[in-house]
Amino acid sequence: MKIGCFRKQKETFYGLVDGDRVYAIADPFLFPEPVPGDCFPLAELELLAPCRPGKAVCVGLNYRDHASELGMPLPEEPVIFLKPSTAVIGPGEPIVCPPVSRQVDYEAELAAVIKKKARNVREEEALDYVLGYTCANDVTARDLQKKDGQWTRAKSFDTFLPLGPYIVSGIDPDSQEVSLYLNGVLRQHSSTSRLIFSVPRLISFISSVMTLLPGDVILTGTPAGVGPVQPGDTVEVVISGIGRLVNRVVLPGE
Repeated sequence: MKIGCFRKQKETFYGLVDGDRVYAIADPFLFPEPVPGDCFPLAELELLAPCRPGKAVCVGLNYRDHASELGMPLPEEPVIFLKPSTAVIGPGEPIVCPPVSRQVDYEAELAAVIKKKARNVREEEALDYVLGYTCANDVTARDLQKKDGQWTRAKSFDTFLPLGPYIVSGIDPDSQEVSLYLNGVLRQHSSTSRLIFSVPRLISFISSVMTLLPGDVILTGTPAGVGPVQPGDTVEVVISGIGRLVNRVVLPGE
């Protein structure tokens, strides 16, 4: 199943994607069945971020190759932080470099989208709480992260959480290829098989800390190869089984 969020003229709606057609659905978290008669050509629709999470829970240092790249020991438990919903943008929307930062970095990640309220979930039941998966870019003002000594400001600027293109169910979160292209050049490439903490482990751990609600997303960490972007760059996050998330980098006002 492939779910997207779309705009046609002034109307915004969720839809099931089937080839070049989109079938409107009332609510992907409650009633993921098509609305009788509401079908549109995909080419006529504007594609938006596939969900608007109340919160995005992110995981730092969760790839073995990234830990090796940084010369850091593997964490004993997940390191988590939050990004606000106001950071979310969709496919094709610009990433805006804030004037206060001189180094904005890309971070390609697999994101799990929560479909129902989750609290103190057991690891063996965790995937029952997942609607599907999407591509994410955990954009980070790296210089501010180093300056502040904590991550909230560096991770939270408007436009710093591209998501998309769709939410895809029925894929194995432990065996997907994660890649990032900067201006067409491959910069990151790894597999979720190299995650330190699996998606079920992350859901269980995070839900023991905070209640997860429908539409919330969990970003599972980024592989080795993180680097900076410049205004004018095009960033593409590509995850097997899901698709391609493309965003340009711009200055304010562009």
